[in-house]
Amino acid sequence: MTKRILLCDDELPILRAVEFKLKKVGFSVMVAQNGEAAWAVIRESLPDLIVSDYQMPILDGLGLAKRVRENPTTQHIPFILLTGKGFELDQEELRARLGITRVLSKPFSPRELVEQATEILQGAQYNSESAAKPCGETG
Repeated sequence: MTKRILLCDDELPILRAVEFKLKKVGFSVMVAQNGEAAWAVIRESLPDLIVSDYQMPILDGLGLAKRVRENPTTQHIPFILLTGKGFELDQEELRARLGITRVLSKPFSPRELVEQATEILQGAQYNSESAAKPCGETG
């Protein structure tokens, strides 16, 4: 089954470049240009991975991550946060507080994102029980 990725970014050139690369390697890609639109897609389609920009209008990436983690139906979905503020954000706190799987600083290469997405979706074996726990921790 083809893995579905939701890509959310308000910068159309980034959105299109990354969408193209992800589709090229076989992922099914859904897109949104703000967190509120992304939340609507998530509720309707339950993607296998969410990739979201940090700074966006209407609902930013952290607000979107919070909604995803607070909802029992979506809390297991891996979440990659894209940000131009990579060095300003405490990545460990984001992982602990919001369950952010990875943080990629802008500028990033679309190839790097494809590699990260592939690694997460192939190797992590996410399910509703394991995703809520830190890596290596068992129930």
